Amino acid sequence: VRHVLGLLKRMLRFAEQRNICPFPAGLHFTMPKVDNQKTERMSDEQLRRYLAALDEEPNQDAAAILRVALLTGIRKTALLSLQWSDIDFDRGYITLRGEHAKKGKTEYLPLTPAVRSVLEKVKRTESPYVFPGRRSDCRRMARRVRDMAGLEDFRPMHGLRHSFASALASSGRVDLYTLQKLLTHESPQMTQRYAHFADEAMKRAAGVADELLAKDKEEE
Repeated sequence: VRHVLGLLKRMLRFAEQRNICPFPAGLHFTMPKVDNQKTERMSDEQLRRYLAALDEEPNQDAAAILRVALLTGIRKTALLSLQWSDIDFDRGYITLRGEHAKKGKTEYLPLTPAVRSVLEKVKRTESPYVFPGRRSDCRRMARRVRDMAGLEDFRPMHGLRHSFASALASSGRVDLYTLQKLLTHESPQMTQRYAHFADEAMKRAAGVADELLAKDKEEE
């Protein structure tokens, strides 16, 4: 409903700008609030099945797209726009060009050993792009791997970005500010959706202290 109302509002504004018809006087759109935030997170078993499904893919160069997405959290558009000149193997970083970024700003991400290993195995072609090819082929492959792993209600590409962020937040070793930088979020508010995973890490840490105190109490 929200999308339909938004489309209707834009159509009326477009008609007004083109002098097709004036915007109806007194017309006001009350947009409904929608709480449909979704954050995927793979369990250890689901991750094992997912990686096994990736290994079964006939085209491992194409499967590398999903591996890099899982290991970096890079958005699909930026990932498919990566060129070999954006990968600095010597200094160890990846450049995400501003023209392909969601906020239009060039960002730099560290090139980790795991990501380096994946990229070094990708066969280079005459194309300047790391992952040349049609986006539709990437979508079909991502859905196929997801289905082979038995992941229901999991977005084939964007779910990998959420899995990356959720894993780091719940590890207890990555603060939300650093996670914001890795996800190239413009504001900390966008990263707050993963805050509850950090809370889980704090609970586990507090549980260790609880065990120590309970042990001391029993000894007394």
